[in-house]
Amino acid sequence: MKIACLSFTDKGFLLGERISAINSTIYTIDHFANSKLESGVGSFLKKYWSLYDGFIFISATGIAIRMINPYIESKTKDPAIVVVDDMGKYSISLLSGHLGGANEMAKVIGENIGAISVITTSSDNRGIDSLDIFAKRNNLHMENMDSITKITAMMVNEKKIGLYSEILQDLNYNHLEIVEDLNSIDRSLDGIIIISSKVDLGTIPIPYTVLRPKNINIGIGCRKGIEAEEIIKAITVSLMNKNLSINSVKAMGTIEVKKNEIGIIKASEHFKCPLKIYSIEDIKEIEDMFQKSQFVKDTIGVYSVSEPCAYLLGGELITGKARYNGVTISITRVGG
Repeated sequence: MKIACLSFTDKGFLLGERISAINSTIYTIDHFANSKLESGVGSFLKKYWSLYDGFIFISATGIAIRMINPYIESKTKDPAIVVVDDMGKYSISLLSGHLGGANEMAKVIGENIGAISVITTSSDNRGIDSLDIFAKRNNLHMENMDSITKITAMMVNEKKIGLYSEILQDLNYNHLEIVEDLNSIDRSLDGIIIISSKVDLGTIPIPYTVLRPKNINIGIGCRKGIEAEEIIKAITVSLMNKNLSINSVKAMGTIEVKKNEIGIIKASEHFKCPLKIYSIEDIKEIEDMFQKSQFVKDTIGVYSVSEPCAYLLGGELITGKARYNGVTISITRVGG
């Protein structure tokens, strides 16, 4: 994380130098003293707010609050804000404690300068997982922050919460009940956390939130020079036909002959997932397991591309070879 440390007093400057010298593989800390900035910290924030992952204010909390107020948007976008008094007694997580990482940053600073770390988020003080941190730690996509907040509030108030998941997950919460079937939800539950790649979950009779696991792999073959829009459309339609969320795509795979296809590369960027390239030898070892095409063999050197690539990415094959205007798609799912 790229962090800006901002100091305002002489003692604060010395403390800022100590903080910026913290040896960390996670944080890169740049120190700026208000007196040495041409137009002060106010102008600095206006220019650099979006360029840093977090800010450390060596000041009173009131100063920090007033200065950051014009730039605050939402808990999913705001940078981490930590306040340290210029005597180095307290390291306070002020904003974006969970998703932004301010809670952890406050702890690291406290440990390094001998300050007391002040964390006020309810879930942390109760020793339970907040859902946003749980999702971040397990690479789960959060679709609705309002529902995340609602279920987390229930957990803070020690309500009985269900957990349905397609993949193995360990949620730190004492009042948790595992749900095996969404069609048979215990009505005594106050809410439920659903970790699923399925778009249509049926009728959920109690408050719920959905987290999307990254458990869908996609094998791709395509005609030479095909546009990225066609590949993206083919993947989207194929997922929709199987009631699968685009937010659950984990990885895409294709054969080495297609590794420079701009359409495939852009499609992987669109779905924000890695693109795995497999050699002809990789595919030849397993191609007898799948439907064969002599045309593909004569053109590329193997009988099939999308199905073997999806299989090699891992999981259970849930589609065969689906064709869409010059694109072939095959899908595997891990778990569920």
